[in-house]
Amino acid sequence: MTPSASLPLDGIRVVEFTHMVMGPTCGMILADLGAEVIKVEPPGGDKTRRLPGLGIGFFRTFNRNKKSVVIDIATPAGQAEAVDLIGECDVLIENFRPGLMREFGLDYDALSARYPRLVYASHKGFLPGPYDKRLALDEVVQMMGGLAYMTGPPGRPLRAGASVNDIMGGMFGVIGILAALRERDRTGRGQEVQSALFENCVFLCSQHMQQYAMTHQPLPPMPARVSAWSVYDVFALAKGEQLFIGAVSDKQFFALCALLERDDLATDPRFATNAQRVAARTELIPRLAASLASRRVDELMPQLEAAGIPYAPIVRPEQLLDDPHLKASGSLVPMTTDDGGTTDVVLLPLAMGGRRLGVRQALAKIGEHTQEILGRFKSRASDRH
Repeated sequence: MTPSASLPLDGIRVVEFTHMVMGPTCGMILADLGAEVIKVEPPGGDKTRRLPGLGIGFFRTFNRNKKSVVIDIATPAGQAEAVDLIGECDVLIENFRPGLMREFGLDYDALSARYPRLVYASHKGFLPGPYDKRLALDEVVQMMGGLAYMTGPPGRPLRAGASVNDIMGGMFGVIGILAALRERDRTGRGQEVQSALFENCVFLCSQHMQQYAMTHQPLPPMPARVSAWSVYDVFALAKGEQLFIGAVSDKQFFALCALLERDDLATDPRFATNAQRVAARTELIPRLAASLASRRVDELMPQLEAAGIPYAPIVRPEQLLDDPHLKASGSLVPMTTDDGGTTDVVLLPLAMGGRRLGVRQALAKIGEHTQEILGRFKSRASDRH
């Protein structure tokens, strides 16, 4: 566990009403940056703790460095406790279904009248508009935001293999919160920040939208794309192994030809430039593939690296737990879990002043900090009343 001294958001207090991925991601990033993040859980705990299948890792991944308080915000007494707690915080994060926080009297309009300095961050499926009452999932917005169409082969839209919109939606929530806190420094007033899955997904696909606007040609999905580069493929190597190779410049192409001892390809005038090679890909790629089929991945990778040619093995998530670069760079660190065990977790992908933003405390048990937090704030709340 790393100490919390001198972190960027020291002194900022956040109260989090969230579940699943999007809201918790936002809170985790703020917590890693040094904010005191208080996660409010219902009696029995956040149901995300008990998700099966592909959701089993959600809670451990997106809830580190937080404190846990149990409050039943579905009851009048719980709502009163929550309001008092919110009054001690700079930021509120929520990602419940549209309208739920208003039903509990915990919406921005109600709270900002009482706490004008509050920064209130809502994470939803859609920003205000015709769709804003719909319930959304990462799959939903990937299908309607262009990403699933671009990912799968023609006729088979495919969800990306990670919760890309949930995670990035939480990241955009953080950006909005930090901007709102900076603006509060000047104006003395907080504001509502809204981040949404659908708009996030459309932003991810905006490059494809501009491509159509410029060419007026419908875009093929990525598996059927016309590549901008001649060599940009996954190749089959010896022993059933695979390797991505991307020779995206003339220099890299000729270096690849030299490495594979294919002077015939390097000197063929039809392959002299990238544009010519793209036009002749149907002939070029099979010839390269034939030379690669007998090569071993472990032998070829250092040769490609020495030649300055981009490459990548096809790695499964479980293999990353033993990745030598992640371990050496400090990207994987141990965290004590809520059941007393230990697991390696992935830190935020950034360094500040040469330091990584690490794990400062064990993953909170359900309601572990209820007495500490509520006891600390109740006396101050009664003084305000």
